Amino acid sequence: MSLLEVENLRTHFISRDIDNQIRVAQALNDVSFTLEAGKVLGFVGETGAGKSLTAQSICGLLRPPARIVGGSVFFDGQDLREMPEDDLNAIRGDQIAMVVQNPRTSLDPLTRIGDQLARIHQTHSGGPISTSRERALEMMEAVGIPDPTNRAKSWPHELSGGMAQRVLIAMALMNNPKLLIADEPTTGLDVTVQAQILDLLKGLTERFGMAMIVITHDLGIVAHYSDEIAVMFAGTIVEAGPVVDVFNNPQHPYTQSLIASTPEKLQIGGSAKLGGQPPDLYNLPSGCPLRTRCSFAQEICATPPPRRQINDTHYSVCHFSGKSPANGSAS
Repeated sequence: MSLLEVENLRTHFISRDIDNQIRVAQALNDVSFTLEAGKVLGFVGETGAGKSLTAQSICGLLRPPARIVGGSVFFDGQDLREMPEDDLNAIRGDQIAMVVQNPRTSLDPLTRIGDQLARIHQTHSGGPISTSRERALEMMEAVGIPDPTNRAKSWPHELSGGMAQRVLIAMALMNNPKLLIADEPTTGLDVTVQAQILDLLKGLTERFGMAMIVITHDLGIVAHYSDEIAVMFAGTIVEAGPVVDVFNNPQHPYTQSLIASTPEKLQIGGSAKLGGQPPDLYNLPSGCPLRTRCSFAQEICATPPPRRQINDTHYSVCHFSGKSPANGSAS
């Protein structure tokens, strides 16, 4: 059994306009995927594709007007959607932990680093405070923070961006989670620090046997650090599979355009031909949501595209999976 099983997850933003008419934004549409323990899954896609919203929906961190309207989320055999809020709170920060993209807004500016870490441990494990403080120093050392004893006395404003991100990672690991969700974990960091943080996350996943979801805009990060990839567009996973399969044989026009727009491909003559703006989630086009921006769009694209299995673990959701945007040939 998979550690995480998400099936047909649908999340909408439901609000009223100035005329008091109900407006519905279909932000997530039948998102389904599984994740095994010890594996890293990378979510990629443009801004507004639904990557972070998927993570928030899984963890039950939605706030109005966002609302899950369908689907299921099973974590370690437990149905998170049917779980009482107190039970879900006991899992969040304990068995499921998140590393967010902005440590400056996630750390308490009025509390020393060591005390914040110890507080996370105390919330879920109880026990003597001395044990929690020892655990805090242990995790600080595990994420490569030098001189943990003295650094635990630091205030958040005294930390560099990279050091603050390491503290957030240590905080996420305080209770030995089974699933770690890293939402744009290297945003705002310089290239050297980015590599250090990503190497650290990958190493910790292997060391502690965790599963990890990495949310990013950077295909290079997914290529180097993930085992599997899920490509999202307009709240839908349009292609998914092992990283090697998807990068070597991308089947969906959106995936093909993302790969073609990477610096490496552009340097050797590639081109990104997918223009236009993201679709209006309040008024999604019928059928394939990409059809207004896709060079392959035909009348059939006004109908829902099928999910085509490329092999046992790789699939694409498109009427014309296998055609290259560059030459229109089928693979």
